[in-house]
Amino acid sequence: MNRLQLERMKNDNGFIAALDQSGGSTPKALAIYGIQKEAYTDDAEMFELVHKMRSRIMESPAFTKERILGAILFEKTMDSKVDGKYSADYLWETKGILPILKVDKGLLDLENGVQLMKSIPNLDELLLHAKERHIFGTKMRSVIKEANKIGIKAIVDQQFEIGKVIAAAGFVPILEPEVDIHTPNKEAAEVMLKQEIIEHLKALDPTCLIMFKLTLPETDNFYAEIITNPNVVRTVALSGGYSREESNEKLARNPKLIASFSRALTEGLNVNQSEEEFNNILDESIQSIYDASIK
Repeated sequence: MNRLQLERMKNDNGFIAALDQSGGSTPKALAIYGIQKEAYTDDAEMFELVHKMRSRIMESPAFTKERILGAILFEKTMDSKVDGKYSADYLWETKGILPILKVDKGLLDLENGVQLMKSIPNLDELLLHAKERHIFGTKMRSVIKEANKIGIKAIVDQQFEIGKVIAAAGFVPILEPEVDIHTPNKEAAEVMLKQEIIEHLKALDPTCLIMFKLTLPETDNFYAEIITNPNVVRTVALSGGYSREESNEKLARNPKLIASFSRALTEGLNVNQSEEEFNNILDESIQSIYDASIK
């Protein structure tokens, strides 16, 4: 583990940019960006277009280490290049931003009110490859749809089980048990989730370092006990479908919780914008999210 990167993630101001749209969410991300399905004929062309979008964001003069701590990458992005360097090397060497890799392979069908992660085949090989590509940490997402204790326990069990494997391999894993913002009785689901996380943290080896990516909570400062836990490097928030304005308002009411936004970060960007217009909109977006992250 790179200690300089670890200290930066733990102590510096800023937020994490989520640039990890995968196969299922890529067409929607491209459509919002102004590229419709008619513009590509297969997955290869689709991923090439989304990589150009991500590269444009990463290369923007607005995308700087002064406001951005890390960026979450899709696996194909890790093996693609930005300005002649592999994406992770470009982020760290050129921008001073920590590269983080999405490792989950999507979600299982709904059971007990939740969607667990699909199995991650060849995780060991993926982690070895990530080490070769100079990745700092990982991220994996599962989703809570109902306030169901059995399902929520299963989600937290799975996240911690895989997270410990990833941490043992020398990475800082981000555990992301997302509570869908449309969950009936979302507040009750968050109470169950926090209780499970705290119980797992009590049993965690003191040397095991992890992060969390959590849905913006209904109760302000709700995750303070998790944020300050000695095993937790940083806790970040996902926007989860809230607009950028609403996400920033909610985030600002949660001290020491920082953003890890995807759609809210890229809101307003379009493929047909001039570089000046694109950079100005991105700059405003980054500044607003940064401001909310340091409240």
